[in-house]
Amino acid sequence: MAKTILTVDDSKTIRDMVTFTLQKAGYAVQEAADGAAGAALVARQKFDCIITDLNMPGMDGLALTRAVRASATNRATPVLLLTTEADPAKKTAGREAGATGWLVKPFNPEKLVDTVRKVCP
Repeated sequence: MAKTILTVDDSKTIRDMVTFTLQKAGYAVQEAADGAAGAALVARQKFDCIITDLNMPGMDGLALTRAVRASATNRATPVLLLTTEADPAKKTAGREAGATGWLVKPFNPEKLVDTVRKVCP
């Protein structure tokens, strides 16, 4: 059975690229257009990995990561932040929120798949 990954990004183009890349690698993918929609899915379903943007309107990626860590179902689920941000302070904030890893946009499809395989064996 394919592992299920949740991708959360306010950019439909990025969601489409992440979904295409991961489905091609054999993963099942669900999408959410913002942090609040992602948090609602996390509250209802167990995911094998979550990939979220950092900067989104409403609930951002850090708040979503904290919500994931507070969820009994997904507390141990790997969370990868996929963002345009490369600032060390932002990375520190991501780690403090509970993020497993950090990838910078634009992403390399092979690196995305390799990273997902590492954190979600």
